[in-house]
Amino acid sequence: MRVRLLAVLLVLLAACTSLAGADAADPSVPTVHVTIHWSRFHPAHYVYPAGTTVRFVIHNTDPIDHEFILGSRAVQNHIEHTAHPDHDGSVPGQISVPAGSTVETTYTFGQPGTVLLGCHVLGHYAYGMRGSVRVT
Repeated sequence: MRVRLLAVLLVLLAACTSLAGADAADPSVPTVHVTIHWSRFHPAHYVYPAGTTVRFVIHNTDPIDHEFILGSRAVQNHIEHTAHPDHDGSVPGQISVPAGSTVETTYTFGQPGTVLLGCHVLGHYAYGMRGSVRVT
């Protein structure tokens, strides 16, 4: 009985692992490389049709930590004005980017309008570390 249960668990684990890998390599999801340099996003402005899912690969070339936060003005204001933990990527479009590292996050753009991009490490947003996405 234990051997059968272990076999079933291994099959389920293998299935979950292959599904996760398939999502990461899905060629239908466009990948955009973003560089953080001198506390700026490069590029900082984007245009996508509503409903588009994008994988952002963020390269932090600075010697300090940053964040890559996509969201409405309300989301940006909330994060800017409240104490917040590191963004571990569990919320799509919200991730911390340690100095010298490369991370990725995937985000699906909803209704037409503007989605803001910002870093909320103390003083960075006010300094101008921000961008925008026009959703058409």
